[in-house]
Amino acid sequence: MYFNQDWRSTVSAPWFHPLLLLIWFIIGVALRFTNLTAKPPWIDEIATLVFSLGNSFLPIPLDQAIAPDILLQPLQINPAAGVGDVIHHLLTEDNHPPIYFVLVHLWMKLFTNQQGIVSLFAARSFPALLGAVSIPCAYILGKLAFRSALVGQLSAAMIAVSPYGIYLAQEARHYTLAILWVMASLACLVIARRHLQNQTLLPLWLIVAWVSINALGIATHYFFVFTLSAIALVLIFVAGKQQAQAKNWVLFSPSWRRLYLIAAGTAVAGLVWLPNWLRNRHMGALTEWIQGERVGITWISPIFQALATWITMISLLPVEAPQLTVVILSGLVMLIFFIWAIPILIAGIKVQLQNPETSLIIQVFAGVILGAIALFFCFTYFLGIDITRGARYSFVYFPAVIILLGATLASCYQNPNIGKWGITGKQAVILIWVMGLLSAITVTFNLGYRKYYRPDLLVPLIEEKSSQPVLIAATHKSLNDTGVMMSVAWELKFSGSQTNTQFLLAHQDQDPNTSTLALEKTLKQLPPPLDLWLVNFDAPLGETLKQQCLLDSQNLPGVTGYEYQLYHCE
Repeated sequence: MYFNQDWRSTVSAPWFHPLLLLIWFIIGVALRFTNLTAKPPWIDEIATLVFSLGNSFLPIPLDQAIAPDILLQPLQINPAAGVGDVIHHLLTEDNHPPIYFVLVHLWMKLFTNQQGIVSLFAARSFPALLGAVSIPCAYILGKLAFRSALVGQLSAAMIAVSPYGIYLAQEARHYTLAILWVMASLACLVIARRHLQNQTLLPLWLIVAWVSINALGIATHYFFVFTLSAIALVLIFVAGKQQAQAKNWVLFSPSWRRLYLIAAGTAVAGLVWLPNWLRNRHMGALTEWIQGERVGITWISPIFQALATWITMISLLPVEAPQLTVVILSGLVMLIFFIWAIPILIAGIKVQLQNPETSLIIQVFAGVILGAIALFFCFTYFLGIDITRGARYSFVYFPAVIILLGATLASCYQNPNIGKWGITGKQAVILIWVMGLLSAITVTFNLGYRKYYRPDLLVPLIEEKSSQPVLIAATHKSLNDTGVMMSVAWELKFSGSQTNTQFLLAHQDQDPNTSTLALEKTLKQLPPPLDLWLVNFDAPLGETLKQQCLLDSQNLPGVTGYEYQLYHCE
């Protein structure tokens, strides 16, 4: 066994590990379900709700004033919609595979809502539950990889309180399901590596299981391919080491031939989705936010974006709090924490690398992490697709980070001299976990990983500044723009707003003037007085607006996610 017998002797009772794992699970569930519906739904979550209901965005009228209830119609529960409707609308209107949306469709049928609008709790509880399931899965993967219950327990403990994990679990999106497939694929990698090392045949069940897991992962999120690519890079590295040590050509041995069968099966499972991807290439507007040319400081911004994501996998204090003092203090504490913790973690890694057997496993997980990060930066700098802008996309290697962290903390726990500043290794592990817990609470109370779009700030501002009927106008280029306005309509409905509000989605393909003409026409049809809120309106202003409406000269506060102007039309 890889670790000394001291740990085993102190926890030899058969109930100890299940009880400890249950504690991590309860903590993880509590953190993921606390304030689950406190944050308003944003664009991507709105899309999840609409498609999971089996509904479509297309019936929403464009280029005309509509009431909030009409804008929210795609969020109405449709008893007649089935799994076929979910798949059809998703594949024709969006660019994601359907597995998660089908599962949510079935999940939400377990909930009832008398208001007719889908329950946000129903939508978010499913990924929150899957996020909690990742806790025992981390234990299993850590124990399997290092043959150590201690590594398994510390991996489970850290993923239970990881602020990044909490953030993904409280989103009505498919990332926590994808994380489970990543964990399962990594488990297959660990088993396969042992067979390759021992030059024994990969069992048939492993071939079937690994191909199935990979197929489900791709059908959950296309970015799962990054995980598979990183695993492929690790296996190429393993192949190189084996070939260098062998006298004969081992890459044509029976074990490797079975591995090629897994690769072929996975490739077929991925190519199944190629026609759908090609068909949806015209939906570039959905992903244009991660595309663009690099100028000046934008050349180094991906590095800082990636670094911010890595940090939040372990620690995130209230750096997004409204009070500047809290922000500065939180940043200072996090800086001191990492100055103290990083040398300890490095020392723990070194201990693992000194053991020939654990060293190989460390290299596997580190290889997956570094391989995925390298691919991210290749896409960012060579293809102009800045994946680092979306912290959520790092789900492709997040489980590997957690297992590597669990193994590192296990070394610290068993080596009292690893500590720093008079703190022993065990105390260091406890402090790192407590920092994770405080960070998780930060996310649950919306002081970290706050939503970029804040309709909960925009709607009160509209209520405060407008005492007459309101028209909220936005340009419409894709369903993203529809989702932005739907989130505002959602906030109007569930905040109990009494403002008489209508919405205008002014469609725009290539010519911005089409949105201008739609706004001009609508203004002529609506009787004055009227308050016009131009929200993310990317088009020239027409003569009717300039003649009939007066720009509000007040210094209005900024609202995250919205560029707006207020006009009073008399």
